[in-house]
Amino acid sequence: MICLFVDRLTVIDFSSLDPARGLLGESWLCDLELAGELDAQGMVLDFAEAKRSVKRLIDERFDHRLIVPARHPGLAQEAHDDIMRLRFPYGANRFVMHSGPGDAVCLVDAASITPVSLAAAIEAALREILPTNVASVRISLREEPIDGACYRYSHGLRQHAGNCQRIAHGHRSRIEIHRDGRRAPGLEREWAARWEGVYIGTRADLAGTPTHDGVPYHCFRYAASQGTFELELPTDRCDLIDADSTVENISGHIAAALKARHPESRFRVRAFEGVDKGAICEA
Repeated sequence: MICLFVDRLTVIDFSSLDPARGLLGESWLCDLELAGELDAQGMVLDFAEAKRSVKRLIDERFDHRLIVPARHPGLAQEAHDDIMRLRFPYGANRFVMHSGPGDAVCLVDAASITPVSLAAAIEAALREILPTNVASVRISLREEPIDGACYRYSHGLRQHAGNCQRIAHGHRSRIEIHRDGRRAPGLEREWAARWEGVYIGTRADLAGTPTHDGVPYHCFRYAASQGTFELELPTDRCDLIDADSTVENISGHIAAALKARHPESRFRVRAFEGVDKGAICEA
């Protein structure tokens, strides 16, 4: 039996619900291995077909979604007219509430979302579409190696025409800041600490600020082309900006904040959105 492999087949950008910390953005590199007998072409599977059909399934079912551990104790869910509503308890008497089209959510049969549990869900989905000569499929998920500051954040882009409009998807992102032409790792660590595990919300999408059991929450709500979305989570897991949280606006927000604190300096902010892509702003 021969094994075909494709490293870095795709990157899955998503948010998950974590039993300890609530909503977390992630970006995981996806490696593929297929073992089986050779077909008439002398291949386990044509590389072009792997990059087309396998990548398409992963992107459609798992990328830019809220991935939920279905076996988490206390998870409450209801579906009506293609709208799925979830309430996920976590930590000490806290919760995340999410409501939106069913396609914005992926339920995984696990108690927590880890590279192993999510890989198992992807492998099960892939077995449904692979040709009969493929005997086994192995997915490996891993973080991008980052030498320096990074943070995980979630967001939603109401005006986006594609899946970025989903209110709770996220990324694990590097950040590079230059001050007066020199790298500023202290400032990079400062912003990474500020935005680690937060929801970067657009102020205009804030629909309410309720309190539950003494804990203040932010409720975000908007209508987009895929449907109506709503997200509620504790305020200390949020940071608000005045524009849509595109990576262009995020880099501009950081640059403007730095310039306001240090008007005598020049800044160049290179903010990433997941792996190998992002935006640059100078102030």
